[in-house]
Amino acid sequence: MVDMKVDLCGITLDNPVIPASGTFGFGKEFADLYDLDILGSISVKGTTPEPRYGNPLPRIAECEAGMLNSVGLQNPGIDLVCHKELNELTAFYHKPVIANISGFSIDDYVLCARAMDSQPIVGIIEVNVSCPNVHCGGMSFGVDPKSAAEVTKAVRAATKKPIFIKLSPNVTDIVSIAKACEDAGADGISLINTLLGMRIDINRRKPVLANKMGGFSGPAIFPVAVRMVYQVAQECSIPVIGMGGISTARDVIEMMMAGATAVQVGAANLVNPYACKEIIESLPIVMDELGIEKLTDIIGIIK
Repeated sequence: MVDMKVDLCGITLDNPVIPASGTFGFGKEFADLYDLDILGSISVKGTTPEPRYGNPLPRIAECEAGMLNSVGLQNPGIDLVCHKELNELTAFYHKPVIANISGFSIDDYVLCARAMDSQPIVGIIEVNVSCPNVHCGGMSFGVDPKSAAEVTKAVRAATKKPIFIKLSPNVTDIVSIAKACEDAGADGISLINTLLGMRIDINRRKPVLANKMGGFSGPAIFPVAVRMVYQVAQECSIPVIGMGGISTARDVIEMMMAGATAVQVGAANLVNPYACKEIIESLPIVMDELGIEKLTDIIGIIK
């Protein structure tokens, strides 16, 4: 019998598979499909202080081996998330979740962190400083070590819960940013968010997305994600949640060998709503094939 349990900052996950924020709603959208309690955790939809409609349509574009999105942090706002969405989630999910927060100023992040700190179902706060689809916020905080550290320090002071900083791959030196977050008090790092991409409709001679550019996700970015997880895990002593193009149990194991303690599955959920369930079910089979008894034995084995 294989052991799939992992530990994130004192929180034990039955397995390392977590639906990524923005690809699983607040969980209830998938609750009729299968028992969500099989999941290691859920990273719920990114939340900002005020409700956001997001970017104008169209904001989704298919690509070879992936997709572009410029949703732009559409969400009902922190009050409704805390008083409605998270309460409803407790009816069909009975484990700690990861609350993803975002903002356009440090005060925005602090406000959301304080609100999530009081939610019993929230085990970890994931601080998104890497969204490429919004202006005057999001990724602008995550592309510079100093700015990322300032957000981390402020959020660290606002909550007693573990905080994971979600970083952007759209940088030259991911390690310096991750280390700045670690030094500022981060308990962990989540990476990678989407790459910045663009498609053009050559018939209309216009960008496919109304926002022109958007976040590129899916299997095509998996090697980039593995590389960045490896680099950060080698230089930082805090745990890493790896994401970016994961769609199979073998992808999970590869990401964990690179240094991830847990993983998030994103775009695959939008193609196949049973993606996480199928990965969890096949993970013990692949572990047996590879002679892996405990997943914790393979975390960061590539040196």
